Amino acid sequence: LGLALLYGLLGGAILNLMPCVLPVISLKIFGFIKQAGESRRAILAHGLAFAAGIFAWFLALAAVVIALKSAGTEATWAFQFQNPWFNIAIGSIVFAFALNLAGVFEFTLPGRAATALESTGDSSGLAGPFFQGVFATLLATPCTAPFLGTALGFAFGQNAATILAMFASVALGMALPYLLLAAQPAWMRLLPRPGPWMERLKQAMAFPLLATLVWILSILGGQRGTAGIVWFSAFLLCIALAAWLYGSFCGPSAKPRTRALALALAALALLGGGWYFLGKKFQAPAADPAESIAWVGFSESRLQSELAAGRNVFVDFTADWCITCKFNERTAIDTPAIRALLAEKRVVPIKADWTNANPEITAALKRFGRVGVPFYLLYPAGRPDSPVILPELLTESILAEALK
Repeated sequence: LGLALLYGLLGGAILNLMPCVLPVISLKIFGFIKQAGESRRAILAHGLAFAAGIFAWFLALAAVVIALKSAGTEATWAFQFQNPWFNIAIGSIVFAFALNLAGVFEFTLPGRAATALESTGDSSGLAGPFFQGVFATLLATPCTAPFLGTALGFAFGQNAATILAMFASVALGMALPYLLLAAQPAWMRLLPRPGPWMERLKQAMAFPLLATLVWILSILGGQRGTAGIVWFSAFLLCIALAAWLYGSFCGPSAKPRTRALALALAALALLGGGWYFLGKKFQAPAADPAESIAWVGFSESRLQSELAAGRNVFVDFTADWCITCKFNERTAIDTPAIRALLAEKRVVPIKADWTNANPEITAALKRFGRVGVPFYLLYPAGRPDSPVILPELLTESILAEALK
């Protein structure tokens, strides 16, 4: 817990180095001095009110998290990483935030909302600095998002008190420079000067988030295997496309028709990708071994022994990295009709898996003048020296005719 709170504090402090925050720190402090005159106590009071606005925003977010947590069963949230759908949700958020930091797109407040909040911050007394604190936090959304995502990932598994403490630590980290500078305005000369380095820092912060995504993928792989990682990664590609469409065509200067079309295409990418890659593919039940071909591993000695015994043999030279091989397996080889024919004709199915280097498989391919996969051989019984060579782009009908 102490380490998590420290990370929250550091995360909030790092926000102040982002290009959307650092340039306004000095302006805010000068604004306090202008509003309060030369009174040190009044300047500090304005700084405290500004920090209170920051705390108000983050604690409101904590209240939302607590409400969401209370809506689910305790077991679901306490053991959230056991749920692959939770990992998909958190992984998607982390990836979107990484794209945001890398500059693919940016969150922005609608113009009317920004104007209304800015005018609210102009009120007299301590109410003005308070609402300016809320406004500054909202404007920092493009930079705060990844840290809020990390806080959410930790906080969802905790009790209400820990959630409040976690968000309070982030708020304290962000408010700390304002509090220190309101107490000692002369320290403003110690602030680093804004410059291009801030944008580079913002972009660099995307990589720790991507490292977090790799960790989430490793969890998902243990739950759903390689196929689960593949289909979730395909959905992440849809998120990337939607983020690019939003960032490229939905800026303030975009025409309404262009913005509407881009938003429609982005929504189509997210909804279509979610329906197909997560709804159909990710949720698809694992294949029943009893309904799959009982492949025999390839070796030259095993092949020769089957041929010497006078059996029909089908050899599938394949590899996991061969897209054509996988397409043929799904559409033309491991189908109910082909499985029935293999059993009816008493064909021994041998799989030569070339995913990793295998000298025997390489030598067998070279004997037929081949240097890659896919490659298919059908040995009719009694013809060990004259196999039928099937085409690389295989169809179920071609293989069925050959087996018949």
